[in-house]
Amino acid sequence: MNGRFSIAMHIMTLLCADDNLQSSDYLAGSININPVLVRKELSNLLKHGLINSQLGKNGGYSLAKPINEITIASIYKAVKPNAILGQAKNEPNPACLIGKQINSHLKALDAEIEQVMVNKLGNTTLAEFYKKFD
Repeated sequence: MNGRFSIAMHIMTLLCADDNLQSSDYLAGSININPVLVRKELSNLLKHGLINSQLGKNGGYSLAKPINEITIASIYKAVKPNAILGQAKNEPNPACLIGKQINSHLKALDAEIEQVMVNKLGNTTLAEFYKKFD
């Protein structure tokens, strides 16, 4: 899996720490990555209704809901990759016994693994995760 989930979790956890609006520069400084990457994830989290933004000199970002109403699964779903197990860029040989079936079997396996993970993450709220930092 790519680093988007860890970036999104870092952003969301930072937003739990303070009721004040947080700037993308502040968030990027904590994560220690380029603010452009943070803004990309902020835009995505906004699109999924997990955070709010306020423009202007004193603007910034805040959580859109109380932390006990945000599940880790909802954060994961906002940034999830197309396939957890990866996906081949080439098409297998359709004349091959394995090649003509491999992608459908791998997609089914990927969906099964993702469901187990989403179920686990769905049972954990951002509030529960944030308590680990007290």
